Amino acid sequence: MMRIRLGIVAAEFNYEITYAMVELAKEHARFLNASIVSLIRVPGVFDMPLAVKSMLGKEDIDGVIALGAVIEGKTQHDEIVAQHASRKISDLSLEYDKPVGLGIAGPGMSRLEAHERVEYAKRAVEAAVKMCKILKSNPGYEKRHTEDEGDDDDYGDLPDVGSFMEVG
Repeated sequence: MMRIRLGIVAAEFNYEITYAMVELAKEHARFLNASIVSLIRVPGVFDMPLAVKSMLGKEDIDGVIALGAVIEGKTQHDEIVAQHASRKISDLSLEYDKPVGLGIAGPGMSRLEAHERVEYAKRAVEAAVKMCKILKSNPGYEKRHTEDEGDDDDYGDLPDVGSFMEVG
C-alpha cells in the first residue's frame, strides 16, 4: 500500500502550544507510517482555511492536519474564530474529497487547559490517516472521482436503496 502523504497547517498564535502539537503530529505520523510532506505556519486559527485549501489542491497531498489552540478571552471572540474556521475547513475537505484532521483545541479553555490538550494533534493525525485508508480502499472511490460529475450511478455495485419498496 502506498504511504499516506500529509500536510500540516499550524497556527503561530499560542506558539508554545502549537509547536508541541506539530512535534507530536510529526511523531505520530511516523508511527502510523505516514509522511509529513509539507508544513505551513499561519498567524492564527482564523487564517487556516486558505492554507488548508492550498494544500488540498496539491496532488502530492492525501490529507491535511489543522493544528491550533483557541484560548478563551473576555469576549466571545474565541467561539467565533473556532466555529468559523472549523466549518470552513470541513467544507474544504468535502470540496476536495480529501480528509482534514481537525486538531484545534478550544474554544472556551484556559492556557493551562490548552497545554493539557496538545494530544489533539495525535487524534487529528490518526483521523486523517484512517480516512485516507478508508477512501482509498472504498470500492469504486477512484472511479467515482475521475468520471463526469453528472453520472447518476456513481456508487459501483451497491444495491439501489429504493429497490426494497418494489412490490413483486
